[in-house]
Amino acid sequence: MKNIAQVFLASCLALPAWSQSLHSPANKLALRFSLSPAGEPTYQLSFGSRTVLKPSRLGVLVQDQAGFAQGLTVVRMDSAQHDETWQPVWGEVKSIRNRYKELLVTLQQPGPEQRQVQVRFRLYDDGLGFRYEWPRQPNLQYFTVMGERTEFNLPADHKAFWIPGDYDSNEYAYTTSRLSQVNSGGITPIQLKSDPKRVQTPLMLKSDDGLYVNIHEAALVNYPAMMLDVSPRGFGLTAHLVPAATGAAAYLQAPEHTPWRTIVVSDKAPEVLASKLILNLNEPTKLTDTGWIKPQKFVGVWWEMHVNRSSWNYSDASNLKLADTDWQALKPNGHHGANTQNVKRYIDFAARHGIGGVLVEGWNVGWEDWAGNWKEEVFDFVTPYPDFSVPELQQYAQQKGVRLIMHHETSGSVTNYERRQDRALTFMQEHGYDAVKTGYVGRIIPRGEHHDGQWMVNHYNRTAANMAQRRIMVDMHESVRPTGLHRTYPNWLASEAARGNEFNAWSEGNAPEHETILPFTRLMGGPMDYTPGIFQIKLESWNPARNQGKQVHTTLAKQLALYVTLYSPLQMAADLPEAYEKHPDAFQFIKDVAVDWDDTRILAAEPGDYLVTARQAKGKNEWYLGAITDENARQQTVKLDFLPAGQKYQATIYADGKGASWDKNPQAYQIRKQTVDSKSTLKLQLAPGGGAAVSFKPVNR
Repeated sequence: MKNIAQVFLASCLALPAWSQSLHSPANKLALRFSLSPAGEPTYQLSFGSRTVLKPSRLGVLVQDQAGFAQGLTVVRMDSAQHDETWQPVWGEVKSIRNRYKELLVTLQQPGPEQRQVQVRFRLYDDGLGFRYEWPRQPNLQYFTVMGERTEFNLPADHKAFWIPGDYDSNEYAYTTSRLSQVNSGGITPIQLKSDPKRVQTPLMLKSDDGLYVNIHEAALVNYPAMMLDVSPRGFGLTAHLVPAATGAAAYLQAPEHTPWRTIVVSDKAPEVLASKLILNLNEPTKLTDTGWIKPQKFVGVWWEMHVNRSSWNYSDASNLKLADTDWQALKPNGHHGANTQNVKRYIDFAARHGIGGVLVEGWNVGWEDWAGNWKEEVFDFVTPYPDFSVPELQQYAQQKGVRLIMHHETSGSVTNYERRQDRALTFMQEHGYDAVKTGYVGRIIPRGEHHDGQWMVNHYNRTAANMAQRRIMVDMHESVRPTGLHRTYPNWLASEAARGNEFNAWSEGNAPEHETILPFTRLMGGPMDYTPGIFQIKLESWNPARNQGKQVHTTLAKQLALYVTLYSPLQMAADLPEAYEKHPDAFQFIKDVAVDWDDTRILAAEPGDYLVTARQAKGKNEWYLGAITDENARQQTVKLDFLPAGQKYQATIYADGKGASWDKNPQAYQIRKQTVDSKSTLKLQLAPGGGAAVSFKPVNR
């Protein structure tokens, strides 16, 4: 009897001291929040009868005072529900439904000060978002967050699509492995500051019984990015916050809150990609006038530098100092890309083909001595090289109906950029620039800060806000990965924050599966400036001596399909004009395809394998489809029931040609036309590393 009593007592102690359940609006998901007898908050999540997350701890650790992780009591519980529909300024769909049930739990520390923290849960039919909040209170004003105890305890050893948890770079090829096999060993890092068992978000997971789980965050403001530490025991993940130079995670002042931690869940892969949970968890824009924000396509003086046809730097001089260099006296190297005549060539090309913008990199002084160092002052963002005439090109572009896109490379010296940013933006406005691409290559200055830490997160957001006030659109490269803030700052059109197409020019390249993984990972948080549209797949022709063996790891047809499958309102036709002039029939798709959409349908998808996406152009009765595959050839049978009933369309199909493959015959393509309607079916043959792009235009009756 004594042993039975002891077992009974132990089981009673294991019971939660307090618990509350919440179901999503259509009962697809169920959340349970609990507080243990020791005052530790936990949550668990289920999808129907299947476990998404086992009981997982919650909590925040604070410096020099009791944290918000244990010894807590529930002092209040509030519930609510919400259902609205809103219209994004631009996006993948015309309108978005924001429907959820909410649970707000107020927890209190023991002792006389009785500091409080709130955990706010929003449960959607496609996932969960939760965050920590500190209301205004007399005994908590300024405080320092050292870390979180937030856990995501998975029930099994899921398949994972991951990159290592580097504080300063997202530019890695994805590894597909079991969660238990995560290890950054063997990966060549750019600046790896990571435990071997640490990964970045968005993290895509798939269970053996076909459940898809995506873990990320939304509305990253005044807080460091969240990495995930993989438990050496079991299949648990724990939030890891990118530290500041001091070692702390975040410096906060109540009232304040963290970003949302997000879990998107479905038993269908297309539904993961269709989720708008992350966008819904971001704040609406405060801009009252957004008419000046224009999604667009552009070309630019950019790829020619990557393929060694020209250079960013004007001179081959080295060890220069910006403060005392006479730039007019520099000896030109003869292959500087951003010269007036070459830029005019791109402007002419854009004007002929109805492309709205021209990006120019390497136009400003400082490129001779910019990378891989700790110099604080390299660029001033207003001084052009001697062969780049700002007034002449401003007038020329205006006459041609083309807008020039500014480039601000900071070389990681963000203190320098912040000092000079106001003058740089004024310079842009004085010379007709309404869009800028920023870059953050290199170690961050102030020294010890990281690309994904709180200090830099605040810089990115502040920069987007500053540019919105100036009516300037921005595309950020080498930034923290997006978390849906383009809802709040719709002028923040795109970011890079991942391994883009440029890696095909000067590294081992991107594997053919890369573009089938990106939509499930990096693009969950927002658009990516991937720079598709490379037609000259084999790169030796641009510079045989320096590009030997280099190539893009797709077929030409797949490069077209990427304009549909990799969403961005800012799409570059990245190749050189002469590459497009050799293939005007294929280039027609790039000219036609939209960059803003009224509707999006994910027709078929499997991370790491294939993706088929159809989109309706904004304000038009035109649809575009992209289908891509990994290294395996596939046939995709596509039902066209997304087309409006009763309307016939001319389908122009840009497909891989006979014998096409990404490695041996990448430029083989074929174009055919046929009349279709909503009852039609297309059979698309995708070559290894290949794809297909289709435009649907209504047939006049």
